[in-house]
Amino acid sequence: MTDEQPKRVFAPDFLTELFRNPLDPGYADAAARKAVEGGPTGARRWASSGISLVTLVALGFLFVVAYQQTVADEPARTKARAALIEQVQSRRDQTDQLQSQADKLGDEVSQLRERELGGATVARLRDLEAATGLAPVKGDGAKIKVADGPTPINAVTGERNTVAQVKDTDLQLATNALWSLGAEAITINGQRLTATSTIRQAGEAVLVDFQPVTSPYEVIAIGPDDLAKDFRDGYAGRFFKELAAKYGMSFEASDAHDVTLPAATELKLRVAEPSLAPSTSASVSSSPSEGGR
Repeated sequence: MTDEQPKRVFAPDFLTELFRNPLDPGYADAAARKAVEGGPTGARRWASSGISLVTLVALGFLFVVAYQQTVADEPARTKARAALIEQVQSRRDQTDQLQSQADKLGDEVSQLRERELGGATVARLRDLEAATGLAPVKGDGAKIKVADGPTPINAVTGERNTVAQVKDTDLQLATNALWSLGAEAITINGQRLTATSTIRQAGEAVLVDFQPVTSPYEVIAIGPDDLAKDFRDGYAGRFFKELAAKYGMSFEASDAHDVTLPAATELKLRVAEPSLAPSTSASVSSSPSEGGR
């Protein structure tokens, strides 16, 4: 029987051991194994270096090919762009020439018409042209100005609140009120209105005869001396005052003196009827003419 006493083993405190050896034991084993086995052999190093070199060469080749292709295509793109610009400019010059020629021919037609028809007929024809919008007019009337109110943007959705914007129906209401009060000619931001004019909404844009108009909207009408006062006191004026008070839109109706309204553009005649009954001795049918298309 031996006299040796059993060795006493004390369990280390967990936190003490954790701070003493913070690394996982696997790291130490891997480091020890690497020290025994050594690093990669020369053949493995050469293989790894060769793969890296081939990869770099391939990438460099691809970059060179892409650069050469881009440089080669650049003259063609530049040439095509220059050709398009030249075509646009040429078409624009041709349009200007044709418009100038059309204006010149229109003046010749007017002179021939006045020479052949005589004074009374020409005066009546001018009155009809002014009433239909084919000729510019000048006189006194009213100026109605409306503009959009504040249009805040929703911080969450990014959408604008368009409730305070002037709509196409607002401009329709204003022009119809002016016609009913005796207006003889009306323009919206310089666009002359005729019997076939349209006021439409396209998204947030307002189109007058397919021409965009923006806020502030200036409606000018030639008519009676009290046209502006009658508009303010009428249903249209009360409507715009309510919009201004409720949504912050601006509204103003004032007298207009010695204003000139331009002629309408691209007025197309769809249907025409004779203003005088045809002679009974004529052999043609007495039904209305369907010409003018």
